Amino acid sequence: MTSSNDKSDNNGLSRRRVLQAGAGLMGSSMLMPGFMVPVFAADKPPIGTWPAGSQGDTVNVAAAVPRTGTYAVQGEDELKGWQLAVEHINNGDPLMKKIAPKVTKGLLGKKVNLLVADSGAKPNQAVQEIQTFINQNKIILMTGSTSSAVAVALNKFAQREKVLYVTGISGSNDTTGKDCVRYGFRQNFYGETAANAIGPVLVKNFGKNRKAAFMTPDYTYGHTVTKSVSDYLIQNAGWTMVTNQVSPLGTQDFSQYLTNIANSGAEFIVNVNWGRDAVLSTQQAKQFGLIPKMKLVIPYQIPFLAKEVGPELTEGVYAATDFWWTLEDKYPLAKMFVESFNKKFGYRPEWGANNSYMSFAIWARMVSEAGSFYPPDVIKQYEKGETFDSTVGEVHFRPEDHQLVRPVIIVRGKAPKDMRNKEDYWEVLEVVPGAPLMQKPDAFGCKLGDYT
Repeated sequence: MTSSNDKSDNNGLSRRRVLQAGAGLMGSSMLMPGFMVPVFAADKPPIGTWPAGSQGDTVNVAAAVPRTGTYAVQGEDELKGWQLAVEHINNGDPLMKKIAPKVTKGLLGKKVNLLVADSGAKPNQAVQEIQTFINQNKIILMTGSTSSAVAVALNKFAQREKVLYVTGISGSNDTTGKDCVRYGFRQNFYGETAANAIGPVLVKNFGKNRKAAFMTPDYTYGHTVTKSVSDYLIQNAGWTMVTNQVSPLGTQDFSQYLTNIANSGAEFIVNVNWGRDAVLSTQQAKQFGLIPKMKLVIPYQIPFLAKEVGPELTEGVYAATDFWWTLEDKYPLAKMFVESFNKKFGYRPEWGANNSYMSFAIWARMVSEAGSFYPPDVIKQYEKGETFDSTVGEVHFRPEDHQLVRPVIIVRGKAPKDMRNKEDYWEVLEVVPGAPLMQKPDAFGCKLGDYT
């Protein structure tokens, strides 16, 4: 875990004593002629880490991101997106100003400092690391996930602690569904929107009444994505789920699951696995002779899959995703992002980095538009639902469930001979508008909870 350079906690004061001391100073200041009482003294009582976390010349934000384990590769990509966003906030980069016009150099006159810990994609570990950052560094924003189990845990933790949380990557319907909270926000796509975007593509290209085997990681992301995709194909095209092979996160040997698929009569493998699990299961399906005998479908594409398994395995594969770098040809902000990221890190960004960059850029927009770090003020700014520009065109938040209304990108794997360069794995087929893909805000049981 990285440490903070902030000296505010070295005096040994507990969080409560800091707030009590602040309240005492405010009380005495009201007796001093000509002294302007801070606005929070009158009508904004302390909440979460506010105001302690936004005093001084620096504010701390924290990411609990997997740097070890099955999602470590994706976690490192996400981390780079957050690092670039913080750099752009602090130097007033032109890309940041396109998304958050009121950002100059820093946020409301303060430098933003990013703290990082390894979550290992484990909910309890993520919560413990963020708790430490709250206690020691008075963070005003938490992020990280990659695993939706972590996202759901941090959602609940954010609501309890009254500290804002933005997801990095979370594909579960539950994150802004039954496990939504007032203090949590998600800007990336998820199972239901993925299903409704890729479903018509599969039906158009492969027809009706087909047989599919699903491979599902055993947690909230896997189960909700599988349900959404299978429901769409069954209800709209008469497909049959002949088997659903559910495996624990971090599985190394998929042979028992692949044997069951081989004996199922499936024509398609719909692989919902993610991270290292997706890589291993796809490679082993090839070794078992299931690919290309059965067609591979990836309803929620992971970063780096084509790079790690090779374009020979992803050639012709249909997938849904959030972002692909060739969108730079369509969206000016995407071009600025890809160029800036490539210059700093030496490769074109995957969609994890894009998600994390946008989550911080949007937060900076909301804080600067609200003119305040006070959490309820920032939340209400999100909930205005204003339209703004992004790396995938114009987007806005739904106030009812704190889900960004944004497009889903449908891609198809390129043959090695068609790749323009070593990173040109996917062809963008369609940018599907987000609103028609989304369920009604209350369909998955979202109840946001209180501001205070």
